[in-house]
Parts: sequence; C-alpha cells; structure tokens
Amino acid sequence: MTLYQTTFENFNKNYMGSAAMAVIGQSCLGGAAAMYILSHGTSVTQMIQLAIIVLACVFANTSILAQMKHKVVFNLIILSAVLSVLLIFLNSFVL
Repeated sequence: MTLYQTTFENFNKNYMGSAAMAVIGQSCLGGAAAMYILSHGTSVTQMIQLAIIVLACVFANTSILAQMKHKVVFNLIILSAVLSVLLIFLNSFVL
C-alpha cells in the first residue's frame, strides 16, 4: 500500500481529529509562508505569491467547514502544505 493510501485511511478513520489538527497546522504553515513572502517586500511577484498561498489555505479550511468529501479535503490539505513549504523554501533560499 502506498504512503498516500495509508495516510488517507488514517485521516479518514479519525476524520474529526485529523481535520481539526489540519486546520491548525496548515494555517500556521500558511502564515509562515506569508511571513517569508512579505519579508522580501511588496512587489507584484510577492503579492501574487501571497494570493496563491492565501487561496490555498482558504480553500483547505473551507472544504473542511463545507463538509466536502474526505478525499477532497485531504487533497486540498496536502496541496496547501506543499505550496506553503515550496514558497517558504523559495523565499528563504532562492529569492
């Protein structure tokens, strides 16, 4: 069984607790990404990056509150976390 399937099964089995922890975790990670993005100024490039990360976090939180299918929620949480980590990395080491 793949890592994705195993993780999704654990998420699905403990959905309420996992969703609550995901809201906290990905919101904090998104906030850190926003901090790193804004540490380089407020140019158009930074504002586009900020919009991307804010929308990713809002979609993940909204999917939980809207009680969407668990797989959709799980995928949006993963997308939000990956985008946050990617933008933190880019703004820390590359830009």
